[in-house]
Amino acid sequence: QVQLVESGGGSVQAGGSLRLSCAASGRTFGTYAMGWFRQAPGKEREFVARITWNIVNTYYADSVKGRFTISRDNAKNTVYLQMSSLKPEDTAVYYCAASYDGNYNYWGQGTQVTVSS
Repeated sequence: QVQLVESGGGSVQAGGSLRLSCAASGRTFGTYAMGWFRQAPGKEREFVARITWNIVNTYYADSVKGRFTISRDNAKNTVYLQMSSLKPEDTAVYYCAASYDGNYNYWGQGTQVTVSS
């Protein structure tokens, strides 16, 4: 079982930056791929970024490519999402998720990000 707790959300003006963190419990964190997703009001949850367990590969949604960076520190059981050049359309609840079998098996409770113009 893995528990995920996101932090770092908040309100920022367009063009600003935020760094989200997701702290995981459990000894097997280093074996999970980790992802970030977001859900804006009235919209479906969407993929944002993913990082493999060994940090070799990262993947991004086209909408955030070049602005967001996913990283992880397996020694700290933490995954990060550095968000820069934020836009009002980035406003959403951001969730981290852990995957051990190709599906996302565990989810955090989410953290709100609000970007004002």
